[in-house]
Amino acid sequence: MKTVKVSLNSIDKVKTFVNDINRFDFDFDLVSGRYVIDAKSIMGIFSLDLSKPIDLNIHADGSGLTEVMEVITPYLVQ
Repeated sequence: MKTVKVSLNSIDKVKTFVNDINRFDFDFDLVSGRYVIDAKSIMGIFSLDLSKPIDLNIHADGSGLTEVMEVITPYLVQ
């Protein structure tokens, strides 16, 4: 598992993010404070405070993780 910070501060970003990660069979969790939601759930994402970066837990490894990281690069917070 790998944890990264992502920024989903617009409706368009949320929609493209969900579409991008739904291509993978891995599990993704978004963690904001004490809330943990399925990152593939657009309704779940909108229940979070999107004004600040959110932790994304990626349950993948090896080449799968490398591919996921390439896809989510536009959403990463440096």
